[in-house]
Amino acid sequence: MDRTERLLDLVALFLDAREPIPWAELREHFPHDYMGISDDAAERKFERDKAELLELGFPLTYIQGDDERKDGYVVDRDAYYLPEVDLSKEELAVLYAAGSAALTAGAFPGRDDLSHALRKIGFFAGHALPTPRVRMELGTEQDGPQLAAHLEQLWQACAGHKWVQMSYASPKRSELIDRKVDPYGLTLRRGIWTLVGFCHLRQDVRTFHVHRIRSLKANTARPRTPDFEVPEGFAFDDHVASYPWQHRFHPRVDVRLRLSGELLARGTTLFPGASVAPAEDGESVLVDLPVTFLDGLLRFCLQLGPACHVEAPEDARQRVKDMATSILEKHGVAA
Repeated sequence: MDRTERLLDLVALFLDAREPIPWAELREHFPHDYMGISDDAAERKFERDKAELLELGFPLTYIQGDDERKDGYVVDRDAYYLPEVDLSKEELAVLYAAGSAALTAGAFPGRDDLSHALRKIGFFAGHALPTPRVRMELGTEQDGPQLAAHLEQLWQACAGHKWVQMSYASPKRSELIDRKVDPYGLTLRRGIWTLVGFCHLRQDVRTFHVHRIRSLKANTARPRTPDFEVPEGFAFDDHVASYPWQHRFHPRVDVRLRLSGELLARGTTLFPGASVAPAEDGESVLVDLPVTFLDGLLRFCLQLGPACHVEAPEDARQRVKDMATSILEKHGVAA
């Protein structure tokens, strides 16, 4: 019996057991693996198997018996099985629709895992679930078989903590750059898939747009051994911008905006995470937010119209005036 088959048989044996299994009884269940060799060799072999089961998340432990039960190995079933999730039919339908919509996208990592999960949702729902009338459109640049293949490879590399070697087309250079990266994770922001990981070339955490990856290969050596650990406290928001003004193009600047009219009640939705407070005039609100790409914020403000006014700092006020003047001049309108 090869090791993989033996591990699967061990899992089945322990899950089916109703009481602890002593070491002597365990050896009898696997005569070709733990019998016919010395006791020390058999114990070492089982210890290696047990260590691999624990690494795979199988909570096997040894307990000392008492008057009611014998010594032996048992599975902590509370740790092994997930608790029941009591979802209503409506919640199952929404969850199923959202997952199905993701599957219809041109590229999505973990497609096989997601498809399997949806089949289980449909089975346990006990009734027909609706076909979603939703499609995630990622755009031509974000679509295609190469992107899908790279996302799937990165998904597996992130899960297994294996480094990847890739050639990357940076917008700042004409030639491709070879990078070795420890992939911490993938994020989809505003239709763009971004890989966040530790770049061995730069010796720091960097972000990479997946559609700019031209070739990709994950490390296949020692597939069950992780090459790295994700740092404690790692967060995508520290590296990937959700809004234009969050791109790290310059040092932080604190900007104050005044919203009025139809924008009066939209401060928190237009600028998530910003500080929003009523102004003294009672007819507007003041929005304070940190900005690391001022032009990105000001372009957004111009789109909102005159109900969004830049209050401070002074260089931001002057910059938005210059941008507005430039727009008017290009349209042949006197400022």
